[in-house]
Amino acid sequence: MKKLTLLRHAKSSWDDPVERDFDRPLNDKGKRAAAVMGRFVRSKALSFDQVLASPAVRVIETLENFEEASGLALEPTWDRKIYLASSATLLDVLRGANRDADHILMVGHNPGLEDLIFDLIPDDGTSPARDEVETKYPTAALAEMTLAIDSWADINEKCGKLDRFTRPRDLDPELGPDYN
Repeated sequence: MKKLTLLRHAKSSWDDPVERDFDRPLNDKGKRAAAVMGRFVRSKALSFDQVLASPAVRVIETLENFEEASGLALEPTWDRKIYLASSATLLDVLRGANRDADHILMVGHNPGLEDLIFDLIPDDGTSPARDEVETKYPTAALAEMTLAIDSWADINEKCGKLDRFTRPRDLDPELGPDYN
């Protein structure tokens, strides 16, 4: 059995005048949300054997805020293939993960992360958490899965169980959507 945790980058700033989407930073709400999720990981005593992450600025800043709040010393493997990747590409990245890693944290973007959950978790009505993801996988949300595999090379569709899906607003209502 392997564990996979997916973290979508926190809310980025569309007001920042950057030339490339890749360079968009987090906004203040995103920084707060990343820290809230880091504190949640600390409270659950989660740890990761490997971190695979997109090198986009908003992911780097998410991890900086997340790491500080979690108390973990993360050493991400930055992989450009994760930037705006499809589920198929993310599966390929995971197949190349450190074979000794039992728990991987992957940090990236939607819709790829959401689609990866749909590919790994059966849609058989037994996972209320999967239904929540289907409603929306918001920024800075964390999805924790157990995979029925012994090697990352064997990861395939429908091999997982979604153990927990946590959104920033579940931990701090002020980080919920703005309806104004």
